[in-house]
Amino acid sequence: MNIYGKYLPAVALCAACSTPPPSGYQGYVEGEFVNVAAPIAGRLDRLAVARGDAIAGGAPLYALEAASEAAAVRQASEEVNAAQAKLADLKQGRRLPEQDVTRAQLAQAQVDEQRTATQQKRDEAQFAIGGIARAQLDDSRAAHAAAQARVAQLASELAVARLPGRNEQIKAQAAQVEAARAALAQAAWRLDQKSVRATQAGLVYDTLYREGEWVAAGGPVVRMLPPANVKVRFFVPEPVVGSLAVGQAVSILCDGCAAEIPARLTYVSNQAEYTPPVIYSNETRAKLVFMVEAKPAAADAPKLHPGQPVSVRLQ
Repeated sequence: MNIYGKYLPAVALCAACSTPPPSGYQGYVEGEFVNVAAPIAGRLDRLAVARGDAIAGGAPLYALEAASEAAAVRQASEEVNAAQAKLADLKQGRRLPEQDVTRAQLAQAQVDEQRTATQQKRDEAQFAIGGIARAQLDDSRAAHAAAQARVAQLASELAVARLPGRNEQIKAQAAQVEAARAALAQAAWRLDQKSVRATQAGLVYDTLYREGEWVAAGGPVVRMLPPANVKVRFFVPEPVVGSLAVGQAVSILCDGCAAEIPARLTYVSNQAEYTPPVIYSNETRAKLVFMVEAKPAAADAPKLHPGQPVSVRLQ
């Protein structure tokens, strides 16, 4: 027997014993990016962040030119003021100076009414003794009646002048005020959309425009990666997938990482990534792999980078 053939099984067995166990299941880091865009088009006037910046929630990202929107806000604000002033005027009735004019006219009419009343009495006395004709007495009575009617008319006008507008007019004007306020709110919203802020903290992964360029409506200017959107995808064989559950703790290992990064499973696929073209058997099941996703804590997410290869160890 060949001496090498004699010891070959033992050498193979020792080699298999010295092979280190796998460090974990292979995978990669993936980021779910947030493309921050404005619903209104405009020129990019100011870019407040740069690629690689770590920003807090509410931090300014960029601003588009907003001259037209600012003018629309001023116009809508003046229309609200005008509608409110008209409503207040309807509730107060006519102005005091206008009422004073009517009041003066009423006083003059009352003096005329007293004068014609006195003249009527004189004429009636003269007619009784035959001093004047019947026609002159009739004229005196008609003048007194006209003076009385004039007093009644001006008294009614003064009372109406003190009244507010009719309920229907007030309701209609109140609706005009609300419509003007709604238009102002819409104009203010459009102006606010020209200055974009971060809705959550994260990493500025990329900027897609430069200052001075035209940004179409809905065009993303900044691409962000919030810590909660960093996850790890890895693949496990079919015999292992049945023992996994969402929420299970795992450890992430990567090149250059000072220590293992703890994470928890967030998704276990129910569909195999590879199916052999034969009927399932105990021998072919091992060829099936299933995708699993895990997310680290927000504080550990910046240690990982999209596209980075990692290993995941189950706990």
